Amino acid sequence: MVDDLSEDAPPPPPPAGPSRLHWIATIAGLSIIATALGSGAGIELAAMARHNLQDMHPAAASKTRLIDLPPVITNLADPVDSWVRLQASIVIDDEPSRKPELMAAEIANDILGFMKTVTVSEIGGASGLQHLREDLTERAEIRSQGRVHELIIQTLVVQ
Repeated sequence: MVDDLSEDAPPPPPPAGPSRLHWIATIAGLSIIATALGSGAGIELAAMARHNLQDMHPAAASKTRLIDLPPVITNLADPVDSWVRLQASIVIDDEPSRKPELMAAEIANDILGFMKTVTVSEIGGASGLQHLREDLTERAEIRSQGRVHELIIQTLVVQ
């Protein structure tokens, strides 16, 4: 008898929950809030970075200059039949006391001598390229007596 009653009873109604429109409105609202917060954080971080740059190098923010170095083409230390072409630029203080073209030529000559001692395995990969850039920046700073702030590697081709 119990079986007869369960077959005649209507199925229970589905559980009531939020409608599809309610979900769409919630997601749209959260997206707008996330966009606003992300934009605000980005603007604030950019202002902080600008402020920190001016604190660290007050003169560097307005009185720097980018100078292209002559291309350096030489063979590497190992393997002997490998060649490298390096194009770089330097960021320097803009002082009229010394000719920047002369300094750029001296730095390029120093880079040429350094690249003859480098092996392919030393400059391979991202970390090798980063170490090379740090070494070249340090050499440029020494050669320029502190006028160079950074050396930027534009192209590096090993053949």
